[in-house]
Amino acid sequence: MITKNDRNAVRKKRHSRVRRKISGTAARPRLNVYRSNKHIYAQLIDDVSGVTIASASTMDKDFGLEAKADTEAAAKVGEIIANKAGEKNVKSVVFDRGGYLFHGRVKALADSARENGLEF
Repeated sequence: MITKNDRNAVRKKRHSRVRRKISGTAARPRLNVYRSNKHIYAQLIDDVSGVTIASASTMDKDFGLEAKADTEAAAKVGEIIANKAGEKNVKSVVFDRGGYLFHGRVKALADSARENGLEF
């Protein structure tokens, strides 16, 4: 039986393998996704200078939805992060799924970000 800590360790191992290959720049930042049981978070990160350009999550005060852990909430976070990226003149990003499967909430966030103008 796999415990919660083992699953997270496996996810972190997967994430480190992906992070060896991708990196964000000022022109094309990394769209990082973190998914918890209750919330979902997204950040645009410039790895060269080590700066977070923009962030969005279900914990934001102006989020506006009651449910915060479903695909609808993830889609809303994708829309918010795409709008914030547009304000910072960022059109193209590198998607970092954070070691999670590209399914469910992570996919909903990515699809929503694409629909609202981000290219990856």
